[in-house]
Amino acid sequence: MLFSSTVFLFAFLPAVLITYYIVPRVCRNAVLFVFSLVFYAWGEPVYVILMLMSTAVAYITGLLADRKRREEKGKTGKGVPRGALIFAVVWNIGLLLFFKYTNFFIGIADSITGGDLKTDIINGLNSTLGTNITAWELTLPIGISFYSFQTLSYVIDVYRGNVESQRNFLDLATYVALFPQLIAGPIVRYIDIAGQLRKRHESLEKFAEGVKRFCVGLGKKVILANAIGELYDTISAAPQSELSICGAWLGIIAFTFQIYFDFSGYSDMAIGLGKMFGFDFLENFNYPYISDSITEFWRRWHISLSSWFRDYVYIPLGGNRRGKGRQMVNIMVVWFLTGFWHGANWNFMMWGVYFGVILLMEKSFLLSALKKAPRAVRHIYALLLIVIGWGIFAYEDTGALIQNLKNLFGLGGLPLGNRQTLFWFGQNWLLFIILIIASTPLMKKAGEKIRKAAPELYSTVAEPAMCAGLLIVSSAYLAGNSFNPFMYFRF
Repeated sequence: MLFSSTVFLFAFLPAVLITYYIVPRVCRNAVLFVFSLVFYAWGEPVYVILMLMSTAVAYITGLLADRKRREEKGKTGKGVPRGALIFAVVWNIGLLLFFKYTNFFIGIADSITGGDLKTDIINGLNSTLGTNITAWELTLPIGISFYSFQTLSYVIDVYRGNVESQRNFLDLATYVALFPQLIAGPIVRYIDIAGQLRKRHESLEKFAEGVKRFCVGLGKKVILANAIGELYDTISAAPQSELSICGAWLGIIAFTFQIYFDFSGYSDMAIGLGKMFGFDFLENFNYPYISDSITEFWRRWHISLSSWFRDYVYIPLGGNRRGKGRQMVNIMVVWFLTGFWHGANWNFMMWGVYFGVILLMEKSFLLSALKKAPRAVRHIYALLLIVIGWGIFAYEDTGALIQNLKNLFGLGGLPLGNRQTLFWFGQNWLLFIILIIASTPLMKKAGEKIRKAAPELYSTVAEPAMCAGLLIVSSAYLAGNSFNPFMYFRF
């Protein structure tokens, strides 16, 4: 189930809100947990069991890994907490490797050996177990990358002594299954909402703030991301004969806007939903396309993922504490894993390595040189590298990726421009202007000025009108257009 669907907007969400606020406060986590299971089962009924198993593993290993509690009870032996931590790591990383990367590794093995490993495995199982398996079907459980990282960070933080283990299974299960952030993040760490699981403050003001944030996110996703996404799909599917160099750049710039408004819009909706239920989730995006460097970009883009890798991979590897050479290795490991986390395909790993190399260059010498350049030059530098990066990220087919990179840099035998490119731009120039403005804090600053000038008018008329308008227009788009993809659903 998607947030940007009529079923969610007009059936599921009203039902969970009504139930949540009519039951006694002590029952509210149970309501969230049950409805979250329904939300997940809507698209993945079988894999609900897998998510519950991961929750049970996190619960048990969290209790065993809590060294402080064991010491308070007079229990000794460092092996138990360390063993529990190792098991949690193996379980979560093992799940990701099995469900997300098995087909990828089998494909590599087949390309090396020239065989068909899938068929060999099926035949071996049938021979050993006496079964009659005829096909290999291994689908990716929705949200597994997010809830695996969340449960893993929970056990790590308990082991480190940063947070106490959760003794109430329902509270932990509510944290893992919480539907606002379940399938697409942001990656909400247990340590950030542990207190809110036990006691949180719901209020009319907070609820209204959540509704506003949700409507803004819905508008980003449905009105902006879907609209520019249709242009990207059109250009990426166009035959080579209809393309030009400018057309190739137009397509990848469209993708650059689509992935931002798609994912940041979903994060806004998740944060807004959290507020409706009394939770405060951390921000996940901070206008990344106004960055002056790639280092700044990654402080503003998918903040929850970047900070997760920093705290649970980069720093444990030694960070910058073991010399320049080791730091460079640590950075490349983190960015290779960041790319690998996004998907079992070479383009994601290339994308991670691409940004890792740029970050190394900036850390070594580029940042000091950029500081001397005019801000416009720094901004163009950052945007150019960001767009090229999305050009790598967008194409999972290696042949299509190489061809698109050739097209972008004039090596594909294309003209600089053509009538088809002019047509695409002519149909969408106003949309591009809106996207550019919406990618900056300009609208937010304008709203703050209006709020200061006329606070009552803003809060009683302007904000409600804006929310209602976004909801009505978004609903109309959803009713009249079947194009409603969610890009991070696959991750």
